[in-house]
Amino acid sequence: MVLMTPSTIELTVTEDDYRIARYAAAAIALSVAEAALPSPLPGIKPGLANIIVLVVLARHGWTDAAWVSLLRVVAGSLVIGQFLAPGFFLALAGALCSLGMLSLAQHLPPRYFGPVSASVLAAFAHIGGQLVLARVWLVPHDGVWYLLPLFATAALVFGTINGLVAARLLASPVVPKAEP
Repeated sequence: MVLMTPSTIELTVTEDDYRIARYAAAAIALSVAEAALPSPLPGIKPGLANIIVLVVLARHGWTDAAWVSLLRVVAGSLVIGQFLAPGFFLALAGALCSLGMLSLAQHLPPRYFGPVSASVLAAFAHIGGQLVLARVWLVPHDGVWYLLPLFATAALVFGTINGLVAARLLASPVVPKAEP
């Protein structure tokens, strides 16, 4: 006879974990609010949560930005009831492509490439990933590529706006947290 003893797993929570959780909560809130906005066409949204990802990328690095972005996709889809639905996979594909582009964009000269250019590049990668997934999985027809100019225009406009907002937030001083 084998006796099973209860085991416990104890995780230590670091300040980094709390910081990522705060940023992720803000990104999730923006995603949920954005889901309530009417859209002229399915798939065209401003991507407000990407502002948070850009700020995290600039202040804390790519790893933290990746955590915030992926937590936003998973938790946001759970909150709005889209987890494992096609919209979830489209958001995940877009987020992964966007994170890949942001990883590459980090190596561009900062004198010429800042939050706005990173945001535009990430927006194009995001929409590119979504269109490729839609073509391969949801709409196995080349007609999906006719949407590319419309989505690329939206990516340029919203990527620029989000990048400008992120740049503005990054230019403001960081408010220190209060000591208990």
